[in-house]
Amino acid sequence: MTLTKLPATKTNKRPNRNLLFERIMALLATLNYLLVLFDLTYIPLRNFWLQGRVQGFVKLGNTEWTIPKEPLILPMLPITDWYDWVKGIEPNQDTEAYLNQVDTLEKAVVGKPLQSPEIEAILANLRRQSVEMIDTNPFQVANKTGTLEKVKNEMRDRVFGTEQASSKDAFEQFWSLDNLNGESYGDEIAFFNRKIRPLMETNYYRPIGENGEPVNNFGLLDFPFFLIFALEFLGRTWFISRHRTGVSWLDAMTWRWYDVLLLIPVFRWLRIIPVVIRLNQAQLIDLHKIQRQASQGFVAGIAEDVTEVVVVNVLNQAQAAIHQGDVAKFLSESTRKTYIDLNDINETAEIVKLLLQLTVNQVLPTIKPDLEALLQYSIGKAISDNPAYQGAQVLPGVESLKINLSKQLAQGLYQALYEGAKGLTQTDPVFDELLQRLTDNLAESLSSEMQAQQSLDQLEYLLNALIEEVKVNYVQRLSEEDIEALLDQTRALRQVKQT
Repeated sequence: MTLTKLPATKTNKRPNRNLLFERIMALLATLNYLLVLFDLTYIPLRNFWLQGRVQGFVKLGNTEWTIPKEPLILPMLPITDWYDWVKGIEPNQDTEAYLNQVDTLEKAVVGKPLQSPEIEAILANLRRQSVEMIDTNPFQVANKTGTLEKVKNEMRDRVFGTEQASSKDAFEQFWSLDNLNGESYGDEIAFFNRKIRPLMETNYYRPIGENGEPVNNFGLLDFPFFLIFALEFLGRTWFISRHRTGVSWLDAMTWRWYDVLLLIPVFRWLRIIPVVIRLNQAQLIDLHKIQRQASQGFVAGIAEDVTEVVVVNVLNQAQAAIHQGDVAKFLSESTRKTYIDLNDINETAEIVKLLLQLTVNQVLPTIKPDLEALLQYSIGKAISDNPAYQGAQVLPGVESLKINLSKQLAQGLYQALYEGAKGLTQTDPVFDELLQRLTDNLAESLSSEMQAQQSLDQLEYLLNALIEEVKVNYVQRLSEEDIEALLDQTRALRQVKQT
């Protein structure tokens, strides 16, 4: 059997020549998403875009705080004039007529006394319109009933000094000649323009379309982006299918599934997914660190459970195999199976020869002095313990004879051991045959003895008990292991490897 090693294929990384195009499309997708966010938040933030007023309200129980007391007014572009048509927003006729009537009053009082019939008629209209506004609630169409409540509370507090009085009576008295007569007219009109008019100006009318939803023309703004992204999606997926082996056009579309979110007219907030992916692909942001942290958090969450399940499952499978008699089956089949030699080499004999060569050529010469000293000491001790030597020890020259004899015997034993081992390293067919016969007989004898019922039962019992002890001792340690500490060690090893 011949194994042929395939040549390694080189993949040359080419610089992304379309990086400029990717960045342009990524920025275009970002611009589109910002427009989507502006559209989604336009209605809730229309009061700010209309007037530039910044003021917060905090209410706990019956106590309410206004922060700041007087609203901050920021200079604003006429954004509502530009964007109201997108949402189909029109002026509310009722509140618009009411404010126009107040403007008429302000013009009429110039150079005329308040007791004139014209001004009395205007005030009567304002009182009537105030009652109609409270009864019909023109703010409800724009879902601004709360704004009407603020108007009524401001008027109650202004006229009666409390918010528990009747709002209709408050308007009736506010637009009366008695309340506006004299110098109080200027203060009352200033109050209305500062507190009431800004609230009423925020009201609007938004017609309902044939689909039962409020009119929304955002699709007209979104269509140019849709056209660009649709053409890019078709062209990009076609290009992928042409340059990727085995990838159809439909497969390429599935590959770029996230780009479809730029084309659907619903759930437009989901476009954050393709936007972020494109910014990362265009190298404008780096998501690798976020991805690594997210994956590590996921690993930390499930590593303990998965580790225990896997380890316990493996041990249970091993126990099941033992109970089913797989150990006996393995031992019996091992003696009957014919061993398949792939390379005509006796690996066992070669390993023994390699170890002998290392021992003879490298190990024995290195430890020769220590080994001879050990042998000399052992031989000398054996001679000293002999009763015959102890009786002759008093004779002169016996001690030196013992030392010389021990030294010579030690050197002789070492040399015999060295020469014997060196001879084993030589090519010897007889030695190879004897070694092969030894290993075969040893394996056959061991397998036969292990198949004895008593030995087999004891072996299965010991293996099963060992696995139970592993479960108790080591699987419990796995559950007690700090997964975050393991992740820290992994990150440290990765940093060492990078540096």
